[in-house]
Amino acid sequence: IDAALDFKNVSIVANYIKERTKNAQFVIISLRNNMFELADRLVGIYKTDDVTKSITIDPRNFSVPAGLQSKTNPAMLKQKKVASQMKLDG
Repeated sequence: IDAALDFKNVSIVANYIKERTKNAQFVIISLRNNMFELADRLVGIYKTDDVTKSITIDPRNFSVPAGLQSKTNPAMLKQKKVASQMKLDG
């Protein structure tokens, strides 16, 4: 659902889904980091030695040291700004 969207609109859609699905399970297939940064769980599916495997990650268990955050993901600062603006507007 987010392939054709720019950064700002992916964030808007992600926040919309997050707010509207608090009491439901919702599956989104996305390669956009600003979509999956809001996920409660990330499920990865991969293939090794002709065997399909999966892994589930709780992103809240991972953190990036503050000094590295803007260096490793410069879009993170923009996303926080967009999220803050959405709170102010809404």
